[in-house]
Amino acid sequence: MKKRKRTFRHLNQFDRDRIEALLQAGHRQKEIAKVLKVNAGTISREISKHKRKSGCYEADAAHHKAQVARLASKYQGMKIEKHPELRQEIIKGLSACRSPDEIAGRMKQDKQTIRIGKNAVYRWLYSSYGQAYCRFLCTRRHRKRKQKKLSKREMIADAVPLDYRPKEGIHAEGDLFVSARKSETTRSGAIMVVPATGLMIGTMINNRKPVTMTRAVRKIQKKILVTDITLDRGIENRNHRDFGLPVYFCNPHSPWQKPHVEQAIGLLRRWFIKKKTDLRTVSEENLQYYLHILNNKWRKSLEYRSAYEVAMEYGIIQTKNPLCGAKRKVAFGAGI
Repeated sequence: MKKRKRTFRHLNQFDRDRIEALLQAGHRQKEIAKVLKVNAGTISREISKHKRKSGCYEADAAHHKAQVARLASKYQGMKIEKHPELRQEIIKGLSACRSPDEIAGRMKQDKQTIRIGKNAVYRWLYSSYGQAYCRFLCTRRHRKRKQKKLSKREMIADAVPLDYRPKEGIHAEGDLFVSARKSETTRSGAIMVVPATGLMIGTMINNRKPVTMTRAVRKIQKKILVTDITLDRGIENRNHRDFGLPVYFCNPHSPWQKPHVEQAIGLLRRWFIKKKTDLRTVSEENLQYYLHILNNKWRKSLEYRSAYEVAMEYGIIQTKNPLCGAKRKVAFGAGI
């Protein structure tokens, strides 16, 4: 099928000079349109919109009016500002700790009549119209972090490499996030993620001793149905034989071999528990509330469903927030 040639174009200063000259010479609008090779309606609209109050058409004044109108015709966040219902829905989603990608993706998934893309939401947020709601976004680092010196790893007995992990089954990845070095505390958080569902489960631990880590892993894995867990070679995992499920280990200094838990901890850091936070200020209730919010987020990788919805479909969990029976709401950003 032949593509139809686009005939529309914007008039420029030269075109308007010719229109003024031809009008003064007594030519009709249809004749002017033929000379300029445009539709007769273009000439009619140009004269009616941009003529002076006296009814006289002047090229310079008409061009100035057209330029001003074009500048004012488009602005950042125009679609959102023109539809109050769409604006309220976006604000409601942002205040519920949902990212622009989640909001836009869910609108598309639900096939809403009036919807918008994530880039348009960001442009609105960064404009004067949506600037007040940027506080609901998680902060992003703009500077490249300097690579730290790699620390020595202690040998773990009977460590089975990740290469031997079977392809079948519901796998999980685990890791710790720790306090800042200057805080002089060993309090940490143990996080486990099920890649198939994006589900994040965790608990706070007072130290990184192998015995404490064993209790934390057993507490977590009793609440979810997984077949094995992938960990790094940190000394806290020395008692992996007591974890109650098969454990596979990444290669030394290879965090990319368990990307889902690394990404989950990064998400937790960006939204709630910032870098260099003293984890003594983060209670178990706070952590469970943060994980509940993140597990309830609509994710693009899950076709804009939440981790809870997918995990319950898989039968990994029976209820939302399995490590916390009663959900206690805490202040947004507490523990930061």
